[in-house]
Amino acid sequence: MPRSIAPDSKRANAGPICSICGDTGWKTVSFGAEKRATRCDCATQNRVWRLLVQAHIPPRYQDCDLDGYVAVGTQRGVATAKISAARFVDQYPLDKTGLLLVGPSGAGKTHLSVAILKQLVLSKGVSSLFCDYRELLKQIQNSYNPSVQVTELDLLRPVFQTEVLVLDDLGAVKPTEWVWDTVSVILNTRYNENRTTIITTNFMDGPATALAGARGAAREETLGDRIGERMRSRLCEMCRVINVSAPDYRQKFRTGLR
Repeated sequence: MPRSIAPDSKRANAGPICSICGDTGWKTVSFGAEKRATRCDCATQNRVWRLLVQAHIPPRYQDCDLDGYVAVGTQRGVATAKISAARFVDQYPLDKTGLLLVGPSGAGKTHLSVAILKQLVLSKGVSSLFCDYRELLKQIQNSYNPSVQVTELDLLRPVFQTEVLVLDDLGAVKPTEWVWDTVSVILNTRYNENRTTIITTNFMDGPATALAGARGAAREETLGDRIGERMRSRLCEMCRVINVSAPDYRQKFRTGLR
């Protein structure tokens, strides 16, 4: 379909203007000598465009897709994760079980989660939202400031209501009772509403220290330590665990290795 980009800067986030219907959503078609108005194909494209904008994918990750997810060479350890991600997209929404992507920093968990989100939007028109765990908590805390016009509910409403949520870097904030309560509200609300959540974390999916019988500080922290064992148990009901195990590809580019 021929389309042109509008020069008006006010349309920067509105998507391209359809050269057939002028974004009215209707086009004229001929049936013999008779002409009729029918829905233009751009209506679906415009909806997908809006969904991508509303997903709030960070600029750094906007080009991420499954085809570009490297799973060869030193990164071959993530091949299974890539296959699982593609299967998840194919089976959604028949299977709405979420995903918990677990692995070290730089293994490509965020890339993979964004690629899933984008594919759901592009191929199935799914309403989605990307949230950085640390940034979300900061915004919620900032909403308690009387001078701020946004409320906690304003911030959490789209997190609760979006069909598919990517919660990136879960556990990255030092655990406190307030953090645990906030995580509990988010996960329990989405669980009760049967909404799909995709989560990434750098922490091993294991029980909290007290339950694991760890020996002092020698043991690495687990996801149970960071979000609380009750919420980790909830995640076991909400998500399938996918291990994303590979060397830090960021380090590869920083050091110039090939």
